Amino acid sequence: MRANRVLPAAAASVVALALTGCGGDEGDSDIPTAASGGDDVAAYVEAQRTYVKCLRENGVDAPDPDEKGTIDFGDDRDLKKDATFRAATEKCAEYLAAVPESIEKGNQSKLTAEQIEVKQRYATCMRENGAADFPDPGPDGLGQGEWDQSSAGAKRAIRICGPIVGVPENPGPGKG
Repeated sequence: MRANRVLPAAAASVVALALTGCGGDEGDSDIPTAASGGDDVAAYVEAQRTYVKCLRENGVDAPDPDEKGTIDFGDDRDLKKDATFRAATEKCAEYLAAVPESIEKGNQSKLTAEQIEVKQRYATCMRENGAADFPDPGPDGLGQGEWDQSSAGAKRAIRICGPIVGVPENPGPGKG
């Protein structure tokens, strides 16, 4: 079951990175790289290489991942509409790995005391409204961990507590 919760998050992360590209400081980052000796990072980078190989075998001209495992497809917003790309990402989904926490935390900006307090209120609200396994944020407000998002209680809690973090209670129909 764990893979069923991690895979959509990993897929969303890869697609988000692929569609938005990513910039940042070169060399001055606190984000671990495969070269800096993190075993989880090295395993992630290797998994990303396997994923890219699969994409290429399925018709996508995918770039190599960088030392942090990021695959930069640039700012090609039409990519997600490309049938070949969509088919390849579905075929290769089994090769996606979860982004290691060390990279994930390194990619996030430091939260203010108010932002951390909002995340704490959200976690409390989620637990009180049906998502009993929703974790508290860490002292930095990050790293909430895994929880079961598929239960009816969790879905109800998301709907009730969403406004705390800026998610509308009744979102309108999607566009696109």
